Amino acid sequence: MPVAPPAGRLLTAALMVGGVPSAALGLLILAEEVSLGPGLLALAASIAAALLVARIWLGNLRRLREALRRAEDGGGELPEVLGLALLPSIEEIAEGVRRLARLQRERAELVGRLRRADETIVESLPDPLVVLDENAAPLRANAAARALFGTAGSGGGDLAAALRHPTLAEAVDAARVARRPQLADIALPVPVARELRVHIIPMEPALADGGRLVLMLSDRTRDRAVERMRADFVANASHELRTPLASLIGFIETLRGPAENDPEARARFLGIMAEQSQRMRLLIDDLLGLSRIEITEHQAPVGAVDLSALAATEAEALGPILAARQVRLEQDLAAGAMADPADPEQLGQVLRNLLENAVRHGRPGGSVRLRVAQAADPARWPAGPGVVLSVGDDGPGIAKDQIPRLTERFYRVDRGRGRATGGTGLGLAIVKHIVNRHRGRLLIESEEGQGANFSVWLPGRAPSVMATGAKAPQG
Repeated sequence: MPVAPPAGRLLTAALMVGGVPSAALGLLILAEEVSLGPGLLALAASIAAALLVARIWLGNLRRLREALRRAEDGGGELPEVLGLALLPSIEEIAEGVRRLARLQRERAELVGRLRRADETIVESLPDPLVVLDENAAPLRANAAARALFGTAGSGGGDLAAALRHPTLAEAVDAARVARRPQLADIALPVPVARELRVHIIPMEPALADGGRLVLMLSDRTRDRAVERMRADFVANASHELRTPLASLIGFIETLRGPAENDPEARARFLGIMAEQSQRMRLLIDDLLGLSRIEITEHQAPVGAVDLSALAATEAEALGPILAARQVRLEQDLAAGAMADPADPEQLGQVLRNLLENAVRHGRPGGSVRLRVAQAADPARWPAGPGVVLSVGDDGPGIAKDQIPRLTERFYRVDRGRGRATGGTGLGLAIVKHIVNRHRGRLLIESEEGQGANFSVWLPGRAPSVMATGAKAPQG
C-alpha cells in the first residue's frame, strides 16, 4: 500500500507545481476580470490538480529513492520497485539509474571474478605467501604459508614469531618507508630449525583487501641441510670408518703374507673381517638414514599411527635379540593410542632404536619395560592431547652430566662397551631428529645404578582402554 507523503512536503510540492497559476487566477478574481463563482471553482480545481500532481511526483521520487537504496544494498532490481505509474521526467531518471545500476552490477561481478581468481592463484602458489596491512599485521596467508607456519598461519603462532624476527622486522620497515622491495634471510629455531629467504614487496596502490606488503618466502632448510649433510657425512664417515678399515687392511695384508698358508689364522681373520664389514655397513646405513631424516626434519609428517599396535609389532620382531640375552620384555600398552600426525616408518625406527639400546645396556637376564600411555601430566608434557612412549632398562644407569650429550652423534658413555655390543653411536641421534620432526619431546631420566628410562611425547589422540601384559624371551 502506497504511503502518503508528509503534509508539509506535499503542500510545498503542490505550491511549486500550481502556485503560479493559482496566484494568477486569484488576482484575476480580485480584479473582477473573472466572475467570482466560476473563478473560485477554477481556483479549487487548480489547487486540487497541483496537490494530485505533487502527490504523484513525491510518490515517484520516494519509489526511486527506495530503488536506489535497494540497488546500493544489492537487494533488488529497479523495475520491480518503481512500478508502472511514473511521470515522464521521473521515468527518464529511472531509466538512467537502471543503466547505471546494471553497469555497476556488471563491474562488481567482474571485480568479484578477478578477486576470486586472485585468491585462487595466491592460494595455489607452491611457495608460501603472506599479505600484510599498512601496520605490518598479517591479513591472509596461502595454503603453503599455513602449512609452513601451522593452522594459525594467517595471524598468529609461528608466523607472529617470524614477523618479530629482528632481521625480517627491519626489512619490513625498510620496505614500508622506502617503498622498494627488500630481501631478508632468517633462521627460525622453533618448533624445528628452519632457514627462510623472504622477499618483501610493497603494494602501491594497496590490494583490494587493504594489503600493503606481500611477503614471498622460500624455505631453504632442505638445501642447507643437504649441504651440511654432505660435509657431515664425509667428516663422520672418514672418522668412524678409519678403525674398521685399518683392521681390514691389516688382516688382508696378513692373509696375503705371513698367514697365507695358515688355515686356522685365515678362518679367524675372515671372521673378524666379516664383523668389521658388518659394522661398516651398519654405520653407513645409520649415517644415510640420519641424513635423510635431517633433510625432512622441518616438514611435519602426515597421517596417524596406532602407537600401541606399532609398539607390539616392533616388540615381536625383537624376539631373537631378547632370547639371545635372556631379557624379559614387560609391556603396558594403551589400546588405541593414536599419534597424529605421525610417520609409521620413522616411529618404528624410534621404537627399534630405543628397545635395542635398552637391551644392549640392560643386564643380561634382566628386563626391559615398554609402555604406551596417555600424556596425563601437564607439568611434565606439553599442553594438548598427546601420547607417551617410554622404554626403560635395568642397566648401570647414566651419570647426570652425561645425559645431555646422549643424543650427540657417536657419543657413548662407555665407548668400549658400546662398540662391543654392536652400537654405531647414532641411534639416539636418530631418535632425537625423528621426535623433532613429529613436534614431540624426548626425555631421558637415569641415575647411576638405577637403570635408564627414555620417554617420547608425541601429539595425538588420547588412548581409551588399557591392556597390560608381559612378554617372555622368545626363541
